[in-house]
Formats: sequence, structure tokens, C-alpha cells
Amino acid sequence: MKPILVLEHDASDPLLRMGDWLTAAGARTDVRRLHAGDPLPDQLGEHSGLISLGGEMGANDDDVAPWLPAARALLAASVADGIPTLGICLGAQLLAVAAGGRVEKGAAGPEIGAYLVAKRDAAQDDPLFDPLPMTPDVMHYHYDVVADLPPGAVLLLSSFGYPHQAFRAGRAAWGVQFHIEPSAADLRAWGRSEGLDPVGRLGPVLDDAEAVMGEVWRDFTARFVKLAADRELELAGGYRAAQGTGLAGQRLPIHGAQ
Repeated sequence: MKPILVLEHDASDPLLRMGDWLTAAGARTDVRRLHAGDPLPDQLGEHSGLISLGGEMGANDDDVAPWLPAARALLAASVADGIPTLGICLGAQLLAVAAGGRVEKGAAGPEIGAYLVAKRDAAQDDPLFDPLPMTPDVMHYHYDVVADLPPGAVLLLSSFGYPHQAFRAGRAAWGVQFHIEPSAADLRAWGRSEGLDPVGRLGPVLDDAEAVMGEVWRDFTARFVKLAADRELELAGGYRAAQGTGLAGQRLPIHGAQ
């Protein structure tokens, strides 16, 4: 299996616990620390999937993070090509903008700490979200929100605060407005950097959320890795079949693609 490309936009938000989950699921990662000047590939031919992580900047803050236009272009290409893609918090907002959606400052204020989100009916037909519990625990730390989903996107999770908590764009690109990768200690550290006390949603409820999330989102990550591996096997099989027909090197349709 080719490595999964990971876009790290902020030194304070690496893969964290998700790194162990990816390894346990059999994935290799190619982490590009864009904030440190690592280059982005022009295409994803050498990768089986793409994960775009969070960060303090906004999805359109190109003056603050000059790599964002290239990151959005790569995300748009992954949606078009059906490459398994996962955007987390800022990564979800970048995915939304790249696919034609809109991001803005949350009118009801930030979501910070432990929360519950709820599955929508469409999640029942989704390979990543169907096995989730009806109201999975998540961790939030964001000021901006996805105001308008991309055209044709499918809403998968929602909440009373902000409705666009998770969505699918195209065949195999998913965005989650929340975080699944940090521990409770990680989220509290982010809060302390802004002068927030570990009370309320950053208090004991955050530890409870971490315990539950360690199982639910670990399995979610394993499903994402399997999707990436299955697609790679399918493409390899299609290429081998095409070698005997003179079609090798041409793009072949993926079974089941809409």
C-alpha cells in the first residue's frame, strides 16, 4: 500500500493519537509539515489517500499560510479523482472551499471542548460513518465554520450549534468540523495557549469524551485506511486487466463509482 499523504498546517496540531491508529491499521504516512516549508506534491499518484489536518489559520488566509492555494488545489483534485480524503477541522474547511463551498466565522461563537454530534439519515449509506453510534463524542476547537456545503455534498453529521459537522464531497472525500486526533490533555493545552481554564467542556467531560473516542474514532480511522487500500488494489487490478487490451495507462472507471 502506498503511503497516505498528511498535510500538517500547524505545528500544534500534528497527527497525535491518529498517528498510532493509522499505524495499527497498516498504513504508512508521508507527513508534509507545510508550516515548516515542506513541499506539496503536484499530484497524488504516489499516495493511496490524503489527510488534511487542523490549524489556527482560516481556510482562506493565504497571506498567513501561503501554501493554502496549493493545498486547496490538491484537495480539489482528490475529490475529482475519487482519492480517499479526510479533512479535519481546518482540513474540512479547506476541503469545503476547494469543492465549491463557503467558510465563515461562526455567528454563534466558537465551539471549544467536548461535544456530541448526531448522525443524519445519509450516514446509513456511508462506508465510513454508517458504523458510528447515533451521537458520537467529538472534540471541538474552532472559530470558523462551513457555512455552505459544496454543491452535491452529502451531510452526514449535524448538531444544534452548527449543522455542517461532517459531509462527503464526491465519491470518497470526507470533512469533519471537529477533531478526532487529540487527547484531552492536547485540547486543554490549546485552551491554555488562549488563556482558557480547564472547566466546563474542557473539564472532566473532556476526559470522558477521550475514553469513548479512543475506540470509536480509532475504528473510523481503520475504515478509512481500508478504503484507501481497497481502491489501490482495485486500480492495480484494472491496470493488469488493461495490459492485455492495449488500454494500460488510461484512466479506467472504478467499480461502484457514481
